[in-house]
Amino acid sequence: MTSATGTAALAAASLLPGCSSSASKGGKKAVCDVPLNISFQEGIAPGETLAEKLDFMENLGVVGFEPGGRGLKGRVTEIKEALNGRNIKVSAICAGFQGFILAEDPEVKNLFDTTMREIVEAAGELGSTGVIMVPAFNNQTPCKPHNMDTRNYLCEELHKLGEFAKACGTTVILEPLNRKEAFYMRLVADAAAIARDADSEGVKAMGDFWHMQEETSDYGALMSAGKQYLQHVHIASRGNRKMPGENGEVDNYVEGFKALQQLGYDKYVSFECGCGGDRATLVTAAVNLLRAQWEEAKSC
Repeated sequence: MTSATGTAALAAASLLPGCSSSASKGGKKAVCDVPLNISFQEGIAPGETLAEKLDFMENLGVVGFEPGGRGLKGRVTEIKEALNGRNIKVSAICAGFQGFILAEDPEVKNLFDTTMREIVEAAGELGSTGVIMVPAFNNQTPCKPHNMDTRNYLCEELHKLGEFAKACGTTVILEPLNRKEAFYMRLVADAAAIARDADSEGVKAMGDFWHMQEETSDYGALMSAGKQYLQHVHIASRGNRKMPGENGEVDNYVEGFKALQQLGYDKYVSFECGCGGDRATLVTAAVNLLRAQWEEAKSC
């Protein structure tokens, strides 16, 4: 029975997206050939202008750009022109809307609907993977008690928003936060389950290595979303949310990277963090660290 179980497990592992099997001295091992697509939010790279920031990113081999959503409609042409001819694409859009989807006040909810849809339309024009959103922060009062009524209402609203996003050629990406920032939706599995129950291909989920300190396992958290729902990943140092590597040995992402490789994750790992020193030096070191750990994770 043990032998049969082991054989079945190896067979299942060989079918994981992005992984193949090759011989080694110790027998067979999974070899993951999924590329690490690194993305920067707009404030990460050094530079006075967008062109200077993109030059730095391109020289470093960064292939994704994550702009903020506020005012995005008026920047579509600027961003398209800035990326023209470069090996950089727009990854996700970081929020930028006003109000929130669970607002108690109808005016606040209407403000969310209007501004969010405007950003989603712009995201579609830019070929973005999706617009990141948080259903409610700790300082926001939801329109219903914190129970299944709230969740059901959220799923209904997300279905409508997701269908709109799909028609625009993009998605809405749910971001779980740690308990200090949000009481609602703190785990990647929660976000994925809500995306599933929203019943729209336009609703997805994401993981953030900073917020994932809520999780018992980086690997388990990302695998819980699966390739069907995992649409974006944020990364930062794990002590004070600076550049990866600034907090020393605690900045280890190998287990999470193993999950991404085994899922065949082909979207972006995007920097969302501060910087505790010379930006050019620390950003370059952080990118090199992630690439080294990505290689380490290949021995999966």
